[in-house]
Amino acid sequence: MLNLNRDVVVVGAGPSGLTAARELKKAGLTVAVLEARDRVGGRTWTGTVDGAMLEIGGQWVSPDQAVLLELLDELGLQTYPRYRQGESVYLGADGIPVRYTGDTFPVEPATAVEMDRLVSLLDGLAAEIGATEPWAHPKARELDTISFHHWLRQNSANEEACKNIGLFVAGGMLTKPAHAFSALQAVLMAASAGSFTHLTDEDFILDRRVVGGMQQVSQLLAQELGDDVVLNTPVRTVTWEPDDEGGHRVTVQSDRATVNARFVIMAVPPNLYSRVSFDPPLPRRQHQMHQHQSLGLVIKVHAVYSKPFWRDAGLSGTCFGADALVQEVYDNTNHGDSRGTLVGFVSDEKADDVFELSAEDRKKAILASIAGYLGDAALTPEVYYESDWGSEEWTRGAYAASYDLGGLHRDGKYQHAAVGPIYWSSSDLAAEGYQHVDGAIRTGRQTAARIAEVARVAVPAGA
Repeated sequence: MLNLNRDVVVVGAGPSGLTAARELKKAGLTVAVLEARDRVGGRTWTGTVDGAMLEIGGQWVSPDQAVLLELLDELGLQTYPRYRQGESVYLGADGIPVRYTGDTFPVEPATAVEMDRLVSLLDGLAAEIGATEPWAHPKARELDTISFHHWLRQNSANEEACKNIGLFVAGGMLTKPAHAFSALQAVLMAASAGSFTHLTDEDFILDRRVVGGMQQVSQLLAQELGDDVVLNTPVRTVTWEPDDEGGHRVTVQSDRATVNARFVIMAVPPNLYSRVSFDPPLPRRQHQMHQHQSLGLVIKVHAVYSKPFWRDAGLSGTCFGADALVQEVYDNTNHGDSRGTLVGFVSDEKADDVFELSAEDRKKAILASIAGYLGDAALTPEVYYESDWGSEEWTRGAYAASYDLGGLHRDGKYQHAAVGPIYWSSSDLAAEGYQHVDGAIRTGRQTAARIAEVARVAVPAGA
């Protein structure tokens, strides 16, 4: 059992926690990072399955993610563009694949008009409300007490348009049914990416990947921190009390370490806060808020082929179908790899359904859905793997926490509030970059800056 004395203990060695620890060390404070898993990276994980490198977790970089791009450059990591040459494929309600080019689905003119109008409405709301304090806007309660599903249909009678617009937030981002989160939550998602238009543009939001994988960000940060990072050690209790100098005495106990500190950063998703026992207990508002933040459900499907056969057919590998089992498919071929890799996503209620099947039947159903876009060659990959983050003990969902209907306007303003020496930091709480590694880094830096400022104030005179 390790017994450590530090200024700050960070719970969670994902991008946010490691960034916070790095910044605090720069500020002259001592840190310890405690991680339950046997690896760093949190919801980023670059693994090898049957000889194929797969991005099991988060992977994409978009042009607006300035903080992530800055860190990648600082760490010496290179990026490369997602393959997007050729035609995309759209499946409408009739299940017939239609090839198209450009950024507009090949739908009936009336549906296209309705999609454009809904996007325009959402762009306007995102610009008006913003990502920083959506709960403070005069329209917050109105938008937070109606589901995104019903808001769309309140604003359009075109069902295909509503389903297609809903796909970009429900399946593509929050991984929850559109009836399970509010219109305000959808507006926050859009504002965090700069606009709703950005969410509908796969060439923007899924622009680039990191050569060698996104997990390297966390691995390189952890290398800098060295022995200050302790793995395989779930945190069980956080105990604290005021000290005689205006600060706090904190004891954090995990399976392999006891750390005495002045501050704690909970750098894990909000659905895991309850895995830790706090003494004294967290305030009522925190307890209530955390119960109304939850992660969605998605199966990220990886299929590796001897070659990217879709390219020979003039296809980009980009596919959409709101009614399909696999609603999104992309070319996810690794940098410099002669093989071809597809990634597809089965979200929320569709994931519920296929998890009722055996593993083999689920694989057949998923590959059949991908083949519905790209042809029978998709049925026989050399490597097949399903990223199921809902079954991960220390994640329990994807991609990030969002509020239940009505929760964002009610509790959002409290999500960053420190409780004594306890601070909160994760991509789930980000404004810009919400749900992304960029947001994790931003919150890590912001949290470190807050603690560094308080630590300076708390230092006794003459110390």
